[in-house]
Amino acid sequence: MEPLIDLVFSAVGTVASGALSGAGGEVGRRISERLHALLGRAGSQQGASSGQQVLVLPVTERERRAVALQLVELAHSSPESAHEVREWVREASWLAPRQMPATAPGALRPEMLPPATAAFTDREEVLAWIEGLLDDAERAPGAPVVATLTGPGGIGKTATVVRCAHELRARFPDGVLFVDLAGATVGTALTPSEALVRFLESLGAGTIPGDETRQRDLFRGFTAGRRMIVVLDNALDDAQVLPLLPAAPGSLVLVTSRHRLGRLVAEHGAHPFTLRPLSTTDSVLLLRRVAGRSRSAAPEEVVRAVAEGTGGIPLAVCTTGAGLAVREHLSWGRVARGLSDRINGTERTGVPMGDTDPYGPADPVRLAQDVSYGELSSECAAFYRALAVWPWPTVNLLCAAHAAGVEEAQARDMLEQLARVHLVEEIAEERYRFHDLARAHARELAVAEDGERRMREAVRRVAVAYLRFAAAADLRVIPHRWHLGPVYDRLTVPRHVEPGDSAEALEELRAERENLAAVIHAAEHHGYDDLVWQLCEAMWSLHLRLGFHAQWIETHLRGVDAARRGAEEFGDRRAVGRILVQLAFAYMGVGDADKAEEALEAAVTADQACGHLRGQATALEALGLLRLKLWRHGEARHAFEEALRVLGGIREGEDGWRDVPRATALLAHHTGRALVQGGDFRTALQKLNDALVCFRTLPDGADTYNEGRVYMSLGEAHLRAGDPELALVCLDRAVEIMTAEGAGLQLADALEQRAEGHQRAGHPEEAAADLRAAAARYEKQENMSGAERVRERLAAMEG
Repeated sequence: MEPLIDLVFSAVGTVASGALSGAGGEVGRRISERLHALLGRAGSQQGASSGQQVLVLPVTERERRAVALQLVELAHSSPESAHEVREWVREASWLAPRQMPATAPGALRPEMLPPATAAFTDREEVLAWIEGLLDDAERAPGAPVVATLTGPGGIGKTATVVRCAHELRARFPDGVLFVDLAGATVGTALTPSEALVRFLESLGAGTIPGDETRQRDLFRGFTAGRRMIVVLDNALDDAQVLPLLPAAPGSLVLVTSRHRLGRLVAEHGAHPFTLRPLSTTDSVLLLRRVAGRSRSAAPEEVVRAVAEGTGGIPLAVCTTGAGLAVREHLSWGRVARGLSDRINGTERTGVPMGDTDPYGPADPVRLAQDVSYGELSSECAAFYRALAVWPWPTVNLLCAAHAAGVEEAQARDMLEQLARVHLVEEIAEERYRFHDLARAHARELAVAEDGERRMREAVRRVAVAYLRFAAAADLRVIPHRWHLGPVYDRLTVPRHVEPGDSAEALEELRAERENLAAVIHAAEHHGYDDLVWQLCEAMWSLHLRLGFHAQWIETHLRGVDAARRGAEEFGDRRAVGRILVQLAFAYMGVGDADKAEEALEAAVTADQACGHLRGQATALEALGLLRLKLWRHGEARHAFEEALRVLGGIREGEDGWRDVPRATALLAHHTGRALVQGGDFRTALQKLNDALVCFRTLPDGADTYNEGRVYMSLGEAHLRAGDPELALVCLDRAVEIMTAEGAGLQLADALEQRAEGHQRAGHPEEAAADLRAAAARYEKQENMSGAERVRERLAAMEG
């Protein structure tokens, strides 16, 4: 049996982390406040008066250990206190990330493996080598088999591991994880956190922690005991790979890289294999497969000449064969002569010759790409170059059309042309990517033929297009918040919104989040500071609702710098505070209260300096919310009151004037919550009812969603004040509103609260019915940890 102190310490850590990051939602906040109440009672028993006690959320390990000791002492003081502490620990355990075994009902078995290419030749020795590793009776126990395939770009590492994984799939019944680590360069490489987030989503982790260490621990918990394949493609170095190793001795890890991974071999027993070029015989076989049977016959010596010109590099073979497959007029002899000319240095299409050529005239991949490029129409060639002005993670129609300055229909046609000749690869419906060698080829051509000015213009077109896309989607997700970027001036909130439109918009943002981050990098690189901070603002709903904290912090640090540069020149000085506030929420998400508070205080100062009252009020509101999370209830109320005073200084027609009524209502709600958490229920109920009136009387239509949130807070206040019947009246209304709003997670939470009200009022059947409905709602929202938590609560109640 685990000692009580260890259980309590673990629970305190879970609750404190979740309270600051918001990972536990409203349930986590309520459990945090119950901890606050327990500690207040513990302090009272130890002789401290309420005036002497200063309780703050335990953030450091030392603070959490001290709090755990206090709770254990409280538990030892009486049987009643012991029951309350153990009950709180049980509730806190609901917030811990769930590590669902592969054998559990409903456990996800991810299938992230891309399809294998039909044109695959040779490499049977790799599959035999991997099978030998798996079947080796003397392999190290307690660890997965790790195999690394290394070799130069274009040698076929990805195609080989994907084919091997498909062939071995039946031996690993618990699924396949796959990620392209984009490690061709330091600038494009994914962070381990980004890869872990993808894996945890596929494994059904639900709420994902913001910091990499907790993500890694959760990933190892999810993969422990599973028999699965993990493919880590295109790794930059050992540091990128090590956090992604599963804790599953029955699993297989396949890693590809252009570099030797020495630490992986030395510390984790990885088995290295170096891929070599194909033989001429196998190159001919692959070339004929790609070119197709309909391709006119040619003398064997000519086909061999073409194959030899590709150097046995599979990417060069496939690129050459694809050109032959789609262009009937292109003869084998012409391709052979083209490769020969380039090998001998007598011709390079569009690329400077001589010492300045970093690839050398005999690079087989580049030669094959030159041949394919030389057969493109002038329009398609310009399109190809335009796609490579920046290393976009993927290329969709939006990106392609604006990069090249063409209509989407034309972009669709030319993307298909490039895919047919193997210059880009379609990885999903109307979504493409470059092999990094093809991107380098296209970019070099762009520099030579288009020049820096045209490339900058292409980047700006893409950045503007993505800004318009993100702002429109953001407005659909959270329609009522105030906006600063001028892009929002051209957008309007629709009067009638289709059910599910908000969730659909959020998914659209999720699908483009990596491209959005890349656009911010590209805009910053080219000095488009006005677009950088606006893009950050437009990503608010994406990050607020879905997290992705590593990307959030990284992009918004750039956004703050861009806003400050603009403020020093002729940009919008109000942008500095705006982006600092968003950055502060990112820091909260990773549990860094100090950096969050520092960012918010800087935002208040920045908005004061430029006289932006609306921004100053927002920063003060956020500062109050942070302090509320930290149990600094008095300081939180002071910040809300100060924000209200600042709002009162906004005059009709000034910036933010139209948003004052809604902002006032929100502040009344926040203040009421702070009073509830401080134990002043009478004043809290007055303030919450004031907030309700404010929301109901908003101009231009009521904000019914936040009206429902106030009803939830009223229900909680009545429950804490010991009046479950009045609580049920408020929670009935909250359930009605959240149902009408289609707010799935908030509806599930309202049902949970109402179940507690029914339980306290002595209505066990109604309580059970609400818990069942809440579990179903969490399942519908794919929040499996929430559903499991509610079922545990239901089982405890019925048991």
